[in-house]
Amino acid sequence: MYFDSYLWAFLIAITLLTVSPGVDTLLVIRNTVRGGFRDGVLTSFAICLGLFVHAAVSAGGISLILMQSAWMFTLLKVAGACYLVWLGAKSLYSAYRGQSGLKLETGKIKHRHVSAWVSLREGFLSNVLNPKTVVFYMAFLPQFIQPTDPALTKSLFLAGIHFVIANIWQLMLVLMVRRAYNWLSRPRVGRVFDSLTGSIMVFFGLRLGLES
Repeated sequence: MYFDSYLWAFLIAITLLTVSPGVDTLLVIRNTVRGGFRDGVLTSFAICLGLFVHAAVSAGGISLILMQSAWMFTLLKVAGACYLVWLGAKSLYSAYRGQSGLKLETGKIKHRHVSAWVSLREGFLSNVLNPKTVVFYMAFLPQFIQPTDPALTKSLFLAGIHFVIANIWQLMLVLMVRRAYNWLSRPRVGRVFDSLTGSIMVFFGLRLGLES
């Protein structure tokens, strides 16, 4: 029931959607610059864990309730918007203080020490608190679930495929950022990067919060 004729269409569609730039891409790049390979990989893993939450929510019909209950959906939207603005503000503050993610000492790159919990929390919450992902999963997954399929297990199966594809893509981003370490270690470049990513995250957050 899982490997049906719709699976290839799902693989193509979800891959194209995964590589499209968005908040997840920005967060993985930002955290890789901030804390190195470990920070980027943990952030990616946590972001993708949130997909299972959305799949379960979608299959259980809770997202339908969210879309029909204006105050519940608004609450989720405001929470997600505030979190994105907060992440962006942290990057802008680092740029203002001149605390770029990379420091070059005695020819070696030194990252800021970031606990695993911080990386996991930021990645997970940025995904789970994004109401667009709730709506997307509610509208997208049913296209690939047949009436005879068990909704929950099929949704989690499709989310598992998305989890693998998204992690592979985001790991490639982490490795690309690693190759650019020497360039990113320049103080001016670091400040520009923090300013740019911070501004975009604040923009995404404000736009999300102001959307009707």
